[in-house]
Amino acid sequence: MAIKSDEFIDSSIKIRRSTEFGHLEVVDDVMCEILKQKSPLERLKIAFGLWRSARKQLFYYLRSLHPDWDEKRINSEVIKRISHGAA
Repeated sequence: MAIKSDEFIDSSIKIRRSTEFGHLEVVDDVMCEILKQKSPLERLKIAFGLWRSARKQLFYYLRSLHPDWDEKRINSEVIKRISHGAA
């Protein structure tokens, strides 16, 4: 059964079309079943952990590219990139 981009897998997991990159984001069937069994709080904790990990990786990546930058400047660049320039 194909799932269209505007259909919900359940009330909180949605497959959506990414306009920025022009591709369809799809949740793996096994992962979908696992996430369905999680409470909203557990899914939020997972999402925050992923965000925190991405932020940390970006911080260390920028530090390796710019060893002359201080921590404040690196953090500013991390914020800028994560917010897509909104901050």
